[in-house]
Amino acid sequence: MMSVAGGTGSGVGAYVTQCLRDIYPTSFIINHLTWPYGTGEVIVQNYNSVLTLAHLYQLSDAILVHENDTVHRICSQLLNIKHISFSDVNRVIAHQLGSVLQPALTTDSHGVYSRNPLGELVSALACHPEYKLLSMCTIPQMPSSSIAYSTFSWPALLKHLRQMLISNTKMEEGIDWQVRPPGGSGRSMGLTGGSFNTSLANLLILRGKDVYSAETGGFEDPALYTSWLSSKEAFNSWKSPVPFNKYEKSATLVSNSQALLRPLDDMVGKAWNMFASRAYIHQYTKYGISEEDFLDSFTSLEQVLSSYRHLC
Repeated sequence: MMSVAGGTGSGVGAYVTQCLRDIYPTSFIINHLTWPYGTGEVIVQNYNSVLTLAHLYQLSDAILVHENDTVHRICSQLLNIKHISFSDVNRVIAHQLGSVLQPALTTDSHGVYSRNPLGELVSALACHPEYKLLSMCTIPQMPSSSIAYSTFSWPALLKHLRQMLISNTKMEEGIDWQVRPPGGSGRSMGLTGGSFNTSLANLLILRGKDVYSAETGGFEDPALYTSWLSSKEAFNSWKSPVPFNKYEKSATLVSNSQALLRPLDDMVGKAWNMFASRAYIHQYTKYGISEEDFLDSFTSLEQVLSSYRHLC
């Protein structure tokens, strides 16, 4: 678990990952990354992010990303927190991670709780070395004072979550309901200009009351996925009848899709603009990071961007 913006999180995090990979060459490694605010926390955050991501792509099997901007909006708009602290942000991230990592009955666990959820998560979602970026969303999310007065149904939760996936909306508020899967040729566009978000693989995790009655067929639609992987291979679901964190019913989707294409493209673009004018490069070269190292990292991430852009 690491940040990609600051020097310690990104530098030490990448180094520790390298050490782990050396010691455990055949083990699955997942990195959980906190993506910096777009408006900026550190002047060189885009450099740090480019260098870190390019290195992790060589070392890690899956890279699970939380964007600070998205988590901040969840705190503000869904949880109605007026003065948002790091504790509030961390609580949302912990809730979402917990909804994945709590024990569950998985595809391969044959009626008992899985002993290897991280391994199964990687197997389900990161089936190709060019596609390692995972995003996630959880519903419902609301102030704890509202939970007692709310009722949830599986059809409504899953309808919202499916539309969040295909329209690349990170939270329940502001879903673009106009985006539809492409019928035949071309990509579907919503009224707001949002385009259809193609998935490589999705993992749906359901927890709570009547979980075995939940109908997940909407996520098995081949139109949601790339043409070279069958939807039977691309979609997995885990379930647990135990409610999670006071919610009678909750659903989490971990997705390997085009969802992170825009933030990655923005970050690489900003870093390249700084690099083109050689801004702050001396801060790196004096510690042995050459301009060639930067260029190698840019090349690596441009390949990742190209692969996700052409996912169809």
